[in-house]
Amino acid sequence: MATNVIMPALELAQETGKILKWIKSPGQSVIKGEPLLEIETDKVTVEVEAPASGVLRDVTAGVGDVVPVGKTIAVIAAADELLTPTSAGAPAPPSAEPVKASPLARKLAEQHGVDLSRITTASGKIEKADVMAYVEAQKTPAGNGAAAAAPATAAARLVAASPKARRLAAERGIDLRALRGSGPGGAVIADDVAKTPLVAAAGASTTASAAAIAGAQGVSNVWRIMAERMTSSWTTVPHFFLVREVNVSRFASWLARARKQIGAQISYTDLLVRVVAAAIAQQPRVNVSWKDGALVQHPEVNVGLAVALGDGLVVPVIQRADTLTLPQLAERRRDLVARAQSGKLRPADIQGGTFTISNLGTFGVDAFSAIVNPPQAAILAVGRIADRVVAVNGQAVVQPTMVLTLSCDHRALDGARGAQFLGALADLIEEPLALLR
Repeated sequence: MATNVIMPALELAQETGKILKWIKSPGQSVIKGEPLLEIETDKVTVEVEAPASGVLRDVTAGVGDVVPVGKTIAVIAAADELLTPTSAGAPAPPSAEPVKASPLARKLAEQHGVDLSRITTASGKIEKADVMAYVEAQKTPAGNGAAAAAPATAAARLVAASPKARRLAAERGIDLRALRGSGPGGAVIADDVAKTPLVAAAGASTTASAAAIAGAQGVSNVWRIMAERMTSSWTTVPHFFLVREVNVSRFASWLARARKQIGAQISYTDLLVRVVAAAIAQQPRVNVSWKDGALVQHPEVNVGLAVALGDGLVVPVIQRADTLTLPQLAERRRDLVARAQSGKLRPADIQGGTFTISNLGTFGVDAFSAIVNPPQAAILAVGRIADRVVAVNGQAVVQPTMVLTLSCDHRALDGARGAQFLGALADLIEEPLALLR
C-alpha cells in the first residue's frame, strides 16, 4: 500500500515549507526513518524522514518550491506496486471534496455571487479576505475586450495570498496585485512580499539608498523569519519581567563535583536545564500557553535552548527534561546543539517546547531581558557568573552571583505565579543538594 509523503507542520504557526534538497531520487528504494529530503521552515532547516519503506515515486515538488503544510509532495510505494494513471503523471480526476472556507467567507461569497471553487489560497482554506480580494479583482476595469474576456480564475490568481502575506503586505503598504506569487496556483506567499524592495512598493517618489536595499536583500530567510516572529511576539504578547540575583557558590561546587564524577562534558547550561526542569515540576503553573482565550496546561516539561547560528536563531527542545538524569541531559544537549549548528536538526527536535532558556553569560553579558517565544508563557534569560559584593550576616562579602530575568506572557501568568517559579528556581540554584544523584 502506498504511503503519501506530505509537507509536515513543525510548528504551530507554520503555513508552508520550502524544499531545499531531495536526498532520494524518484525510483530509488527508501527505508522508513532514513533521511528523505531537506526542508526549510520558519525557524530552521530540517531533514524529513521517510514515513515508510518502499520506492519513492510521484515527486510533485522540486527544489525551491514552497509547499503548503499537509500537501502531498511524493508517494512511497511497495516495490511491486503498479502505478495508477494518476500516479504515473496523468491529470488527476476532479476532486469531489467540498471547498474549505470559513463561515464568513461562505456568507460573503453567497452575497456577491462568487463561486468559491474559483478562488485559490496558499493555505487551502478560503477566508473573508480572499473572497473580498476576488470581488475587488472582478471590479477592476478590463481596459479592452480581450482583457475583459480573461477567465475569472486569472483575476483570482493575481490576488490569492496566504494570511501571512496579506498581513506583511498591509504592514508595508504593498499592493498584492502587483506581485507575482510563487506559491501553489500562483498564490502570493510571505516570502514574495518580503522580497519586494520597499522602494518599489512605496512608489517612485520614495527614495532609498542602494546600499540599504542590497543589505535588506542579503538577509537570510531564517533571520528574516526570526525578525518577523520576534516582532509579532513583542507587539502582541503583553510582557512583564522579573529579575533575581542568585548566589551560585554551591552551584559552582556542584559543577566541579559533576565534572569529576561524570566527565568534563558537563556545563553550566546542563545544570541550568536540570534546575529549571525541577522548578517547573514544582511550579507547573508556569508550564502553560495562552491559546484561543484559554489556558492550556502542558503535561510534559520540554525545555528549549536558544542556540545562535550564523544566519539566525533556533530553539532545539530537550523533551521531558524533568525525567532525565544529569548525564542524560548533557548528552542530549550536546547532540542537539551540534546538529543545530550543522543544520541537521530533525522535525521532532524543534517541536513541543514549553519553556525556553536563553543563556548569554558565555558572552560576558551581566543581565538582559529576552522576548517570549510563543506559544510558551515564559523564557528565562541568564547572565554571566561574576564576583559581586553581597551582604552576608550584615557584612559585605564577595560572592559569585548570577542574574536571572524571567520574561512572562501576562495573559498566561501573573506576577505572583512568575515570582513563585523564580523563587523555586533560585532556591534550587543556591541549595542544589536535593538534585544531586
